[in-house]
Amino acid sequence: MSEQKYESGVKQITANADKVYAVLGNLNNIGRVMDLIPKDKVQDITCDHDSVRFKVDGLGQKLTVRIVDREENKTLKFGIDNVPVQMNFWVQLKQVAEGDTRLKLTIKAELPMMFKMMFDKKLQTGIEQAADMLAQMPYNQWAETV
Repeated sequence: MSEQKYESGVKQITANADKVYAVLGNLNNIGRVMDLIPKDKVQDITCDHDSVRFKVDGLGQKLTVRIVDREENKTLKFGIDNVPVQMNFWVQLKQVAEGDTRLKLTIKAELPMMFKMMFDKKLQTGIEQAADMLAQMPYNQWAETV
C-alpha cells in the first residue's frame, strides 16, 4: 500500500471565505443539492451538522463522511468511515480579495497498487468535478440562511 494524494486545481468563488466556510461547514446543507446527486448511485442520505451518511450502489454498507477538523474560514478536514481503504479529504479556502475566495480540494488515500491502477484517474476526475461544483454554489445567498 502507498499513500496517494489527489488535488484539484484552484477554483475561484465569488463570495467571502466566511460565507463559504459557513455553508460547507454545516453538512445539513447537502439537502440543498440533493437533486444533483445521482439517485441510481447514492441512496438513503441522512445529514447532521458534522456528518453525512449514505449508501453507495455496489458497496452494500453505509458510508459516513464527517468533519474531523476545522480551521475557521480556512480549512475543513473530513474523514470517511466504512470504506475499504483509509482515506480523508479536505477543503482549503483562501480569501484573496473582497468577494473573491479560492478553493482547493485534496484527497489522501492509502491504496493498494491494484486499487491505484483501477481508480487513479477516477479519483482525479472526481475531485476536479467536486471542486467545480463547489465553486458554483450560491454561497452569498445560502450563508444568510445557515
